[in-house]
Amino acid sequence: MYLHLGGDMLIKKDKVVAIIDLEIASEGKGNNRFLSNIKDNNKIIYISEPGKEKSLIITTENYFLSPISSTTLFKRSLFAIDE
Repeated sequence: MYLHLGGDMLIKKDKVVAIIDLEIASEGKGNNRFLSNIKDNNKIIYISEPGKEKSLIITTENYFLSPISSTTLFKRSLFAIDE
């Protein structure tokens, strides 16, 4: 099963570790340090334009910043695209 993250990005659903709402995550100092760390180390794949990110998707291999809300991604994960 695949999950559409936005743009042309599909990932295998079983690779998803977490889907994080960036608005809520930005409220904590620890979360901000984590986000800064992965941004500084160029570990993020940007699906959206800078400033339009709504969610962070953590997979077993990468980090993705998506313009799609975490709620919408969760709903999509329930009805993921078959292989």
